[in-house]
Amino acid sequence: MAISLCFTPASTSSSSSSSSLSKLNPHRPSLPSASPLLHLRLTVTPPSLTHRHRQFHQVLFSTGSGDGGINGRDSSGGGGGGGDDGDINGGSDNAGGKNLAEALLVLAESKRGLESLPKDLAAAIQAGRIPGSVVTRYFELEKSGLFKWLMQFAGFRERLLADDLFFAKVFMECGVGLFTKTAAEYQRRGENFFNELEVVFADVVMAIIADFMLVYLPAPTVSLRPPLALNAGAITKFFHGCPDNAFQIALSGTSYSLLQRIGGVVRNGAKLFAVGTASSLVGTAVTNALINARKAVDKDKAGEIENVPIVSTSVAYGVYMAVSSNLRYQVLAGVIEQRCLEPLLHKHKLMLSAICFAVRTGNTFLGSLLWVDYARMIGIQKAH
Repeated sequence: MAISLCFTPASTSSSSSSSSLSKLNPHRPSLPSASPLLHLRLTVTPPSLTHRHRQFHQVLFSTGSGDGGINGRDSSGGGGGGGDDGDINGGSDNAGGKNLAEALLVLAESKRGLESLPKDLAAAIQAGRIPGSVVTRYFELEKSGLFKWLMQFAGFRERLLADDLFFAKVFMECGVGLFTKTAAEYQRRGENFFNELEVVFADVVMAIIADFMLVYLPAPTVSLRPPLALNAGAITKFFHGCPDNAFQIALSGTSYSLLQRIGGVVRNGAKLFAVGTASSLVGTAVTNALINARKAVDKDKAGEIENVPIVSTSVAYGVYMAVSSNLRYQVLAGVIEQRCLEPLLHKHKLMLSAICFAVRTGNTFLGSLLWVDYARMIGIQKAH
């Protein structure tokens, strides 16, 4: 409501002033002609739709917890670029406002409040980075006791919200890893399979330890990471904004540049190098222990059996995982599964799981073949 005051100068004729006032109130005496006239004009403007919309949601969805209502600003938002914190109260003209409206609608239909969600998820919703479909998936996953427990961990929560078959894929990879890798070793080594049994065992142990991380690290995610400190370095900020899978589909309100997607490959490669090296250290250490035990039992073959070189094998396996495994699993999870199979079969989960199982089994077998060839090429394993 706007109020404006207008003063009419004294030069205005008394007759016109008195007549205008008399028309308003005939019983009121006219003002002296020497007095200035005071006109009071009231203008009433209705509140904007955006303001009314915000007030409605504030009343309906305010939680009263430490996370604040939808207008509260929580610094724990962030992630791979997307909604702007300053736009969370905006209308539907931006993706952040649409995401917020969708998420709040899902919460209202489920009769849930932001305080019932994990803090990182609630902060991402407030920042407008999470569409309603992700909130719906969270409530669906909560119905399973196993998934509800897994979603207590931020890493699993980010991956399950992006792909509800993530845990099934982990089980597929680890379940078939033992058999496919052993079969690949047998095919490559042929009759020398049992003569090289110690080396085969080392390869299988390394593979089983690494299988989980090969599914976990390159998996598409719904980024719920909190923002970095203001004094963080430029390189840290850059990699913080990169996707976990270079080929994953960005959520509404989020976008990744080509450089950020390349950064996702580099960052995952560094992690898989560390995983591969560590798992190889375990595998080769166990293998050498078995070799030494065999030498002690069969002293006639003590000179024929050589220990596996620990350092060179571990570094070589780390490089192999950072390059070959990293690229293969990035393409598998981000292109073949998320972009090709899931859009076609998202309503047929059983068929989708079966095809994913077949594709991942083939990828695991191919990886085992490539590792044997690579290990022989660089000289850390020899054919007998």
